[in-house]
Amino acid sequence: MTYAPRLKQTYRESVVPKLQEQFSYSSVMQVPRLLKICINQGVGAAVADKKMIDNAAKEMTMITGQKAVTTKARLSISNFKLREDMPIGVKTTLRGDIMWEFFDRLVSIALPRVRDFRGVNDKSFDGRGNYTMGITEQIIFPEIEIDKITRIGGFDITFVTSAQSDKEAYALLLELGMPFKNKKND
Repeated sequence: MTYAPRLKQTYRESVVPKLQEQFSYSSVMQVPRLLKICINQGVGAAVADKKMIDNAAKEMTMITGQKAVTTKARLSISNFKLREDMPIGVKTTLRGDIMWEFFDRLVSIALPRVRDFRGVNDKSFDGRGNYTMGITEQIIFPEIEIDKITRIGGFDITFVTSAQSDKEAYALLLELGMPFKNKKND
């Protein structure tokens, strides 16, 4: 038997039947699924110090387990001393088993380590079944050694689903273990 991430098995064995019953889908293929997770970090201070981009890329690579790519400025803004094509952030897109492993680590290890954590906001859906949340400190991930970081920074995480509505995406993420603040009883 080949290895399958724990959360992927949970999705197949318990989440799919629950959602199929809840939304009365006629086929298993109609059940929403997690397509990809996009992680993106803007490093505005990199205009002054080029090493910050390298550090941010290295940290994101450690957190996600996949190499992060630098993003470049599209246009010049003189007030921010920003020129076109200057490196200004890092991003990565997770799919497949790496995506399931990251989601599992985020929900079960990283989020509980947030100070005064009461759940994630349940109003950050985009209307098309995708959910975006922000992490204010990268040090909540156990892969990051606090002694070796130069600055504390946050990033945005977007969960792209195949759901047709926010209600379906909310039910999917809730079943997968996302700790929402106000659990809706629909």
